[in-house]
Amino acid sequence: MIETVNLTKKYGSFTALDNLNLSISEGTVFGFVGQNGAGKSTTFQILATLMSPTYGTAYINGLDVTKESVKVRRLIGYMPDFFGVYDQFKAIEYLDFYGASYGLSVEERAAVIPQLLELVNLTHKKDSYVDLLSRGMKQRLCLARSLIHDPKVLILDEPASGLDPRARVEMREILKELKTMGKTIIISSHILPELAEMCDEIGVIDNGKLVATGTVSEIQDKLQQQKIIQITVNDEHERAVRFFEDDPSVFNVVLDESGMIQFGYKGSDKDQQALLKKAVLADISMISFKHLEKNLEDVFMEITKGADEK
Repeated sequence: MIETVNLTKKYGSFTALDNLNLSISEGTVFGFVGQNGAGKSTTFQILATLMSPTYGTAYINGLDVTKESVKVRRLIGYMPDFFGVYDQFKAIEYLDFYGASYGLSVEERAAVIPQLLELVNLTHKKDSYVDLLSRGMKQRLCLARSLIHDPKVLILDEPASGLDPRARVEMREILKELKTMGKTIIISSHILPELAEMCDEIGVIDNGKLVATGTVSEIQDKLQQQKIIQITVNDEHERAVRFFEDDPSVFNVVLDESGMIQFGYKGSDKDQQALLKKAVLADISMISFKHLEKNLEDVFMEITKGADEK
């Protein structure tokens, strides 16, 4: 349903998007994760036909987003990270305006708008002016706007950005409902756990490059092969740090003020046992040793840090 082929966007010597290749099947909820400035919004603006790539191509339902932009716009609902609202409109008038813009008849608008307001939990606010709505309500109204013409594909750029915890939960529940309706959704965030629960697949982008794709569990399992080890030593801390840094399977050695040493380890369990035995023989005075479990934030930071080092 969504495909990009070597999609690239340059601004002079700066590359905002670097040979992006994505393939998202129909009915999939795809999470696009990356730090601010990683290239998420650039990708979404190209998919939404608002920006042309420097080179490469993007397709939605087989249509070239650059050459067949008018047809593509009928297929997509786009929610930008920053959107404009007409403050002097009531919520129901706001949706009616956009419904008319998409060519829906009066009868069609009268039928679909109450359904959308119910979907985004704004029925009780239909006669409220947009400028009096909370940020979370405005976000949900914008989502309803992107659905007014019943698009097959939703392109949602940071829809939960700036929302309080309750509003985030409400937005997540709405997206789950849209998933059950069979919509193909690509949604971005700079927070991996925010997307993990609702997405079938995720892609991690860093500095314009796609650095990891797959299900959350696949990416997490792959990175769990690299362990985080924490060791406390009694004395000669600098010597202990140098000892572990010399091992080819050890990376990112950090010593804190309490004498605790933490490092990543990418060797096997057998290799790890050999390393610890070697440390004992080298008279490294270890007091404690333990593995640290990686959470989703650790996974995200490790993926993007690895991209920076390449």
